[in-house]
Amino acid sequence: GRRRRWRMATATAIGGSCVALEGEKVVLVPYMREHVPRYHEWMQDPALLQATGSEPLTLEEEYQMHLSWIRDPNKHTFIVLDKQLIAGGVVPGDPHVEAMVGDVNIYMNDPDNLQMAEIEIMIAEPESRGKGLGKEAVLMMMGFAVNNYGVKTFRAKIGESNIASLGLFRQLGFKDSSYSEVFREVNNL
Repeated sequence: GRRRRWRMATATAIGGSCVALEGEKVVLVPYMREHVPRYHEWMQDPALLQATGSEPLTLEEEYQMHLSWIRDPNKHTFIVLDKQLIAGGVVPGDPHVEAMVGDVNIYMNDPDNLQMAEIEIMIAEPESRGKGLGKEAVLMMMGFAVNNYGVKTFRAKIGESNIASLGLFRQLGFKDSSYSEVFREVNNL
């Protein structure tokens, strides 16, 4: 197999210095204020709301949610950019809104197990699905969490109807560990 290489580059975002990750197909950039309007558009789609277990927010609420995410040291959110859609090449610190296709998150919310993180991926743009962008973004985010936070175990909570996401995580070696009747979610470890 071909060995994948990712470059880490420094990007500047609101609140100081952040990391951007560049892969073969995607670039992961910190979730910036400039991303919020497009993200908000995505989250008006009932299918995406269902797939992500999200509630619809107003644009103002979305800006507030963005602030809470970037201020929470236990949450790390990156916007997934499709490298083929980046106009003029990657520019550190540029939000590249034109290339936004989704987001990837890790949550380190278990105070009893600091080496466990929950991971989520959303490829919001329908034409960007099925191209391996989500897979690369998840692998890059897992590498980021292992290298920067010592994470050793990842968990994904996926709605039972989200066949694409279940397939992706199973392909990456995640195993079904539990099922929530209440939330109709499969937990993968």
